[in-house]
Amino acid sequence: MGTLDLFRFVVGSLAGHRLRSVLSALGVAIGVAAVVLLTSLGEGTRRYIVGQFSQFGTDLVAVNPGKIKTLGIPGVLGGTTHRLTIDDAEALRRVPGVAAVVPTTFGQARVEAGGRGRSVYIYGVTHEMPAVWKIGVAQGSFLPELDPHRRGNFAVLGAKLARELFGTDSPLGRRVRVGGASLLVIGVMEPKGQLLGFDLDDCAFMPVATAMDLFNQVELFEIDILARSTAAIPGVVAGITSVLTARHRGNDDFTVTTQTEMLDTFGRIIGIVTVAVTAIAGISLFVGAIGILTIMWISVHERTGEIGLLRALGVTERGVERLFLWEATVLAAAGGLAGAGFGLAVQGLARAFVPGLPLATPPEAVAAALAMSLAVGVAAGVIPARRAAALDPVEALRAE
Repeated sequence: MGTLDLFRFVVGSLAGHRLRSVLSALGVAIGVAAVVLLTSLGEGTRRYIVGQFSQFGTDLVAVNPGKIKTLGIPGVLGGTTHRLTIDDAEALRRVPGVAAVVPTTFGQARVEAGGRGRSVYIYGVTHEMPAVWKIGVAQGSFLPELDPHRRGNFAVLGAKLARELFGTDSPLGRRVRVGGASLLVIGVMEPKGQLLGFDLDDCAFMPVATAMDLFNQVELFEIDILARSTAAIPGVVAGITSVLTARHRGNDDFTVTTQTEMLDTFGRIIGIVTVAVTAIAGISLFVGAIGILTIMWISVHERTGEIGLLRALGVTERGVERLFLWEATVLAAAGGLAGAGFGLAVQGLARAFVPGLPLATPPEAVAAALAMSLAVGVAAGVIPARRAAALDPVEALRAE
């Protein structure tokens, strides 16, 4: 029996038992669809996080109080042995390779103007923040260059906050009240979007000393440092560690994190989660394999007479084995293609109804899922195929 004749025979046999064939392929289809969807969600999430952090560049270094293992958190949520201060930030300016330093603190307060008000995040920063955070000014100017220890009664609004408080009117030269303090609006930032749930358009910026006084804080939340180049980052990190350790009396009670380290950490976490959920989805493929194995085993029993007739017509044991192995493989391949198509269709609908949903389908994931479905078909068909080939043709015809 040639390959073409064998394929026609297999298709005819499966078409003669449509319901059974569909049910056999359904388990594989569900497994492949689950693998495609979960892998796409994991990859989409990874790309979303990379995009979120990449918008701030790759030369950013963050210093936070406390070691990660001690769970040191500044402000009202906790404390550390030695706080990060504005003086610490100023000392880091002397580290070779440092282009800019932004001592940062933040809190939440109500911003009011013209009878309108919103509760938003307030960031206490310095004039170098736009260069470090890669944010432009749409109107007016950013905070002026002054001593970071000095309070200043002016503020810069995020694009959304300015629109909510003043509508289409220009907020420049107007005053807003923040926590009881009256501040002069000197600028409006360009739209930046969200970073992991923090809307940088719906916030306000003020001098770091003003914010620390407003929130009654004595330490910084973070020190953001811009390196002169990516190549300079290792030296900058070493310099930061040396300077702060000396200032903190030999205690390494702070955490230095680079953008690359943050992205690598998130990448590892997302990778582990993706592998875990894909393995769970793979259980569906295993169930589909069991279904194909069961159906094919029953099929061998039901088609004993047919097997005897084929052997009587000269089909060899190898030919009979190939016949049933092909049936299992075609069932699995059909289920795999249907599952992949369904998974891609669901993603298309999800993107249409939820445009911001992070979904990205890696072509290699689809190829791997289809390869897994073929492997499942071959593995599930081996035992029934060998059983069919081992039947005695005379006894098979007699059973008919």
